[in-house]
Amino acid sequence: MRMETRLLGLLLGVGMLFPWAAAAQDLLLSNAPVYDVRAFGARGDGKTLDTDAINKAIETAAERGGGTVYFPAGTYLSFSIRLKSHIALYLDQGATLLAANPQEHGGRYDLPEPNEWDMYQDFGHSHWQNSLIWGIGLENVSILGPGRIDGKGLTRRGPGPRRASRAGDMPGVFSTGVTNPLETTYGVTNASGPRPPLDPSMEGEGNKAIALKLCRNVVLRDFSVLMGGHFVLLATGVDNLTIDNLKIDTNRDGLDIDSCRNVRISNCTINSPNDDAIVLKSSFGLGYAQATENVTIVNCQVTGYDPGTFFDGTFKRTQKLAPDRDGVTGRIKFGTESNGGFKNITIANCVFDRCRGIALETVDGGLLEDVAINNITMRDVTTSPLFLRLGSRMRGPEGVPVGKLRRVHISNVFAYDVDPQYACIIAGIEGHPVEDVTLNNIRIHYRGGGTREQAERAIPENANSYPEPSMFGVTPAYGFYIRHAARVELKDVEVRFLNEDQRPAFVLDDVKDVDLVNIKWDRAEGRPSFVLKNVERFALRNSRDTSEVRLDSVREQSF
Repeated sequence: MRMETRLLGLLLGVGMLFPWAAAAQDLLLSNAPVYDVRAFGARGDGKTLDTDAINKAIETAAERGGGTVYFPAGTYLSFSIRLKSHIALYLDQGATLLAANPQEHGGRYDLPEPNEWDMYQDFGHSHWQNSLIWGIGLENVSILGPGRIDGKGLTRRGPGPRRASRAGDMPGVFSTGVTNPLETTYGVTNASGPRPPLDPSMEGEGNKAIALKLCRNVVLRDFSVLMGGHFVLLATGVDNLTIDNLKIDTNRDGLDIDSCRNVRISNCTINSPNDDAIVLKSSFGLGYAQATENVTIVNCQVTGYDPGTFFDGTFKRTQKLAPDRDGVTGRIKFGTESNGGFKNITIANCVFDRCRGIALETVDGGLLEDVAINNITMRDVTTSPLFLRLGSRMRGPEGVPVGKLRRVHISNVFAYDVDPQYACIIAGIEGHPVEDVTLNNIRIHYRGGGTREQAERAIPENANSYPEPSMFGVTPAYGFYIRHAARVELKDVEVRFLNEDQRPAFVLDDVKDVDLVNIKWDRAEGRPSFVLKNVERFALRNSRDTSEVRLDSVREQSF
């Protein structure tokens, strides 16, 4: 009896009982060939290296025009798996693809390919082959099924850029401050200090669970990932990418979408306390600048619980700091790599818990424009809930002008128990304002506790610094700090503090054309609510706590 027939009989029998079997059953009923990795010699015992068997199954399927490479229940220990066009990997219920450890298992991952442009982004963003699963220049590929990828043998480490092209690159630190049982198993430690440079021992290591470059028509659906190394997914220059119903509990980045077009991310849950959960980038890793554009991110949850405690259901919160010494990360972010920019993007119906907020950043010359964000809830926010930053780090080829950040609409955002150090921040640089930002129906409750001294702080420009709210230090406003911006509208916005805060609710500096409509805020007795510096065409109306205010030009005024 042919292998396909046996699998068809099995899945027909269970398809009515188990919803996860439906996708595999549909494949078989459409006469798509299925290649069981065990038929090619895979043992699935978690001890024997199955790399050759898995790659042989993929190669055989590709030679025959494509098909599904099937992983039945078992644990498949492997180094680099090389995807081919027209191939689907299907991880069945109970199947685990386990990343091997070079020191322990006597093998190595594929070596990182040369990249003459790797001076403009960190090592991890510049190479793809040194991964558990990788593909370059492919079309019509999928990774499917309810099984799991376990990145136990992957490394989180890697050097920074080959050379730092500008001051202000992110400090090379990697400390977590976490204590949990996964420390020894997955390399999560309390150690601090510089990240180690690339040394000979790294040449056989893998640092990504999945890496795809210059591919098209890609589907990632239904599987889970535990500890995915530096990146669970690095997708660079991928067109028509669908990511749906993934569950990720990892020790660094979750999904990195770099210079990709036509991307749909939906129904994913990502726990990533040490780095970003969902991050859009547009690096120079391809050797040219390409925007990340036409992207939807919907119905997702991002968190910063201790590593591994999302999957085990304990949701621990002992870790206080991420590698950059700020609060735990998680979050959804655009940037930091931003050579090509970001266009035509929607984020909707997402939940944040114990992590950073939304960050929209362009600092390397790209345009960030036409972004709509709607229906977001946040609790236990570890830094600024909303951070919009246009900067001039300019890590890329010389001669590129400063980019633009414009036409952003954010609505229906509710954040509670927010770290009091950093207000919501909208900040350009002198001569390059953030433009055309509208915020509607926003409710934010900060922990409060800010002092009069903090209210008087002078905020550094740091135009070429790595973009993060902490680059400014504690903000002089507890609610919104807006600097170097034009055409900003806040409507139905409410900022409150849980404990009294001596800072004003709003500080505006070098801002033009500001409309504040139906604004509510808390105020400490005897303290101003608004501080305006170098502001033109300011209007505050329909606000319960003050009469209407209209100002054509203000050098400095508080009220």
